[in-house]
Amino acid sequence: MDIKSNSERNQTGILFICLGNICRSPLAEGIFQHKLRECGLQDQYIVDSAGTGDWHVGDLADPRMRATALRYGIDLKSRARQVNEIDFKTFDLLLAMDRNNYNHLLDMAKGEIERERVHMMRAFDPDSNDDFDVPDPYFGGDQGFEYVYHMLNRSCERLLNMLENK
Repeated sequence: MDIKSNSERNQTGILFICLGNICRSPLAEGIFQHKLRECGLQDQYIVDSAGTGDWHVGDLADPRMRATALRYGIDLKSRARQVNEIDFKTFDLLLAMDRNNYNHLLDMAKGEIERERVHMMRAFDPDSNDDFDVPDPYFGGDQGFEYVYHMLNRSCERLLNMLENK
């Protein structure tokens, strides 16, 4: 993956995006930050998450998602926010959790360079089998949150490996 930095900083900006920014994207943010700390790379990246919708702006992640993350030593502290046009200038990669998020981001992008920053998060999952949507566990049971954790953990692991071995 060829990352073209969109700023003068020496950090790579990664933004994870889902619908409300209370389940999938804050978990991906937390997992990726955890992996960066484990590798001592936290100063080389700017990591955040956002939602395409504004329903939960200011809220912590869903309590079920926070509980799932805590079982793996990850504390989700970020608060929900809505993705905006400035994000395309701040972040090098905007990683959508599903096709609807992806299309929303492409519609927001101004020009080809910004569109090239948008990718499907699950494209990095070695077990994806060409199904690139991360399912939204919000309306399901606890097993859905666990399933999404493992899916995003695999995806974050591969994403980090690809970024560090470029």
